[in-house]
Amino acid sequence: MIRAGLAFLLIVAGPAGAVDFNLPATARQTVVRDTGPDIYDAPVGVFENGQVAMATLEGGVQRAAWRLDSPGLTPFQVMRPLRAQLIAAGYEIALDCRDVVCGGFDFRFATETLPGPNMYVNIRAFQFVTGLRMVDGDLREAVTLLASTSATSAYVQIIRAGTAEKETLSVTTDAALPVGAGAVEIGDVSAALLGKGHSVLGDLDFETGSSSLGKGPFESLATLATFLQDRPDLRVALVGHTDTVGGLDANITVSRARARSVRQRLIERHGVDGARMDAEGMGYLAPVASNLEDAGREQNRRVEVVLLGAP
Repeated sequence: MIRAGLAFLLIVAGPAGAVDFNLPATARQTVVRDTGPDIYDAPVGVFENGQVAMATLEGGVQRAAWRLDSPGLTPFQVMRPLRAQLIAAGYEIALDCRDVVCGGFDFRFATETLPGPNMYVNIRAFQFVTGLRMVDGDLREAVTLLASTSATSAYVQIIRAGTAEKETLSVTTDAALPVGAGAVEIGDVSAALLGKGHSVLGDLDFETGSSSLGKGPFESLATLATFLQDRPDLRVALVGHTDTVGGLDANITVSRARARSVRQRLIERHGVDGARMDAEGMGYLAPVASNLEDAGREQNRRVEVVLLGAP
């Protein structure tokens, strides 16, 4: 059932169970490629010891990719509802990993990916999930999900293997835009900076109608200050963001002022060298959630820290 290196067992799939996926309304299908009978290697482990463990299935193989023209999404935000749909359909999650944890470049090129420009994989920002459908202890079907994001778009690839040859992949595109999982846990700020290059400072608050930072104390700033003290070779940028209420120029001004307020607090209260911190504002140009709902607008009003490199 699991292949490592050259030794593997081939699983011949029986009748497959259906799984219905629902992507956001902004999703546009870019490619479809169905083959059958065919063989598909579904990753069930991360890249280690020079290889990726695979479950190999024979039967119909359905492949498709979609592009979401929605800036500011993370792979997790795109993947989370799809993974939930896979579990709800009765699949067992055999693999759930992201970029570096999966094995990065090596994992990406050990797995089957539809060619660009129909499918784009950002080596530093992707998540991969494999779901297996078991019947009486035997593997009957596998579904793999790959989500990756760039600054302006997100991409999703779905491969379903072990199906009847004439069966089609069921995907609708009327779901709401993904909503973020909320602020990053404070203790994860350092890990997020090193692993992803940016992190939301999720516990900040600002005075009503003002760009002045609240009294605090804010654990995220203490954590960031400690990180910068431990890594004197690095610089960061503090970037303010807003929702879409009001004009762009006004929102950029407010977001920049809030970032500068955070920078000043780090200098005055935590002793961080100001030369190591830039402060900029993006206004509403980089949302992490839909501005059509209150919850999304609240998430979009934030200050992020971005890792820049050496001073």
